[in-house]
Amino acid sequence: MKILSIESSCDETSAAVVEDGRKVLSNIISSQIDIHTKFGGVVPEVASRKHIENISVVVKKALEESKCTFEDIDAIAVTYGPGLVGALLVGLQYAKGLAYSLNKPLIAVNHTEGHISANYIEHKELEPPFITLVVSGGNTFIAYVKDYGEYEILGQTRDDAAGEAFDKVARAIGLGYPGGPKVDKVSKEGNEDFIKFPKANFHDDKVLDFSFSGVKSAVLNYINNSKMKGETYKVEDIAASFQKSVVEVLVDNGIKACKNKKNYTIAVAGGVGCNSKLREVLKEKGEKSGIKVLFPSPVLCTDNAAMIGAAAYYQYMKIGATPLEVNATPNLKLGEIRY
Repeated sequence: MKILSIESSCDETSAAVVEDGRKVLSNIISSQIDIHTKFGGVVPEVASRKHIENISVVVKKALEESKCTFEDIDAIAVTYGPGLVGALLVGLQYAKGLAYSLNKPLIAVNHTEGHISANYIEHKELEPPFITLVVSGGNTFIAYVKDYGEYEILGQTRDDAAGEAFDKVARAIGLGYPGGPKVDKVSKEGNEDFIKFPKANFHDDKVLDFSFSGVKSAVLNYINNSKMKGETYKVEDIAASFQKSVVEVLVDNGIKACKNKKNYTIAVAGGVGCNSKLREVLKEKGEKSGIKVLFPSPVLCTDNAAMIGAAAYYQYMKIGATPLEVNATPNLKLGEIRY
């Protein structure tokens, strides 16, 4: 089954052709990072306008690279939430038009489920049940993947997502946008033990929630206090110390989730999954605990349409096509269906 999938939830316009949920025939991504960098973050209206400009181009390129025509495509998949409502609407309306005009099934997919499903592309042998750690700019949580499309949330952030904290700290120390990759890069030259930033601890191994507003505030307070006292500091040291604090909490809760569920496979999903420190520490601690740690390749960690095609295949196998009346749902939760 060949699925043409479209992703436009934030600032990447992407189209892909995926076969049977695991084989990527093409995955075209048009990024807007350069455009939004001068604003210090994603501007929703600008993102929507660029999606309108790019979407036909990426769909055409995805078909060309896969050596497919519309006649070869069995279904049209698209992200319908969560995300920026204007950006979502561009992809969703385009996909609806294709599905209607070509008389093909429409499959509306949860963006977060797409991130988890990227692991099915990268690791062909992976099947539920397993633990997933979803870490991105909009989400941070741990879930037990019971089956395709069936999830049990084990813990989630009570305030900022990890990626959001990375972006805010990067802005505070003058690194700019996008924060995650820039913090990761400069941290390699810093002393991660320069300052011990706080880590949220709920004092119960069964409570696997996160909180990153405290460590973010601690970084801001440290910078402000240093300026008031006329003290200098190295950006690299602050970045490395902050990153260590965040990564340790993510890894500790991930390992606890595997032990609590007695399931010794953890698959990481989301843009922060590109972070080199997270990959290093989770693999190291996972190996010590007998836990198999899986990461998608970096291109599949960030927003892309191939992951949407993977999620769409298993969704279609379980519940069939989506009604064309489906609307964009910016606050869609994992495992939730709103149509």
